[in-house]
Amino acid sequence: MSLEIMPAYETESGTWSYLLADTTQSVAAIIDPVWVFNPVSSQADTGFIDQILHTAENRGYRIQWVLETHAHADHLSSAGYIREKTGAQIAIGRDICAVQKIFSRVFNLAHLPADGSQFDRLLGDGDVLPLGSLEIRVMETPGHTADSITYLVEEAAFVGDTLFAPEYGTARCDFPGGNAADLFDSIQRIYRLPDTTRLYLCHDYPMEGAEPVHMISITESRKNNIHVNASTGREAYVAMRRARDASLGLPRLILPALQVNIRAGAAPEADENGVSYLRLPFNRTIAQILEGEKQ
Repeated sequence: MSLEIMPAYETESGTWSYLLADTTQSVAAIIDPVWVFNPVSSQADTGFIDQILHTAENRGYRIQWVLETHAHADHLSSAGYIREKTGAQIAIGRDICAVQKIFSRVFNLAHLPADGSQFDRLLGDGDVLPLGSLEIRVMETPGHTADSITYLVEEAAFVGDTLFAPEYGTARCDFPGGNAADLFDSIQRIYRLPDTTRLYLCHDYPMEGAEPVHMISITESRKNNIHVNASTGREAYVAMRRARDASLGLPRLILPALQVNIRAGAAPEADENGVSYLRLPFNRTIAQILEGEKQ
C-alpha cells in the first residue's frame, strides 16, 4: 500500500494537520498546516510545522502540495512558509476569491488582489491532483465557508471543518459567506460516500484527560453525529445551526488569521520600516463593517 497518512495535533488551536504521502514515489502533501501565533506578543512560531517538515525529510519525502480545506478563522496557515522552504504548490478551493473580496473590505485592504493569485492552484468540484501514483480528488463542500472543500484519497476524506467528532457535531455557519443549508447539503454529499470511507478531521476539542480524535468512520458519523445523522432533516438542522451560531463568540485568532490566510499563509507586505503589520478594526465588528458598506 503506497498511501501513508501521518496526523499532527496543534494544541493551541485544537487543529489536526496531516502529512499525506505516496511511499513508493516519496512525494507528499501537507493538509491544513498551522503557523502558531501569539496575539499578545505578536510572535509567530514555526516549531509545529518544522516538526512535520522534519518528519517528511527523515522519510525522504519531497513536499509537492500544500492543501487548504478552506481559509481558516481559528489559526494561521503556514502554507507560505512551506512553499518558501520546499517549493511546494499551494492549493485551495476556487471560492477563496469570494472570501478574499469580503475580508479585503473588512480590513480595508484596497490593494489586495481578490483573484486567488496568491495561491498556485484554485480547485473546483471534480478536480484531481496527482501525488505520485495517488490521485487526490476534490469535492466542494461549502457551508462553513464559501470556499470549503474536501480532499478524497482512496478511502480517506479530509473534511476540514465541515464535520467534527460525533459528540461535537458540525461547523458553525455564521461567518460571512457561510450558509447552514449549504452545509447540510455538503454533509449529505459526504454521507453518500462509500461505507469504508474514513473521515479525517481538522479539529477536535477533547474533554480534559481525553485524547484528541483525528479520524472517525463515516458509518459512525452518519449514526451518531449530534447535529446531522441519518434521521436529521434539513429545516431542523438549519434552525438548530442558526440558533447555536447566535450564541457563539468569535474565534480568538479570527482577525490575524484571516489576514494571513487569504494571502496563502503569508504575512502582510512590510512597511517602509521593514516590519509587517496586522490590522484590527477599532470598536467595529465584522458584521458592522460589512453592513456599513451597504448604507
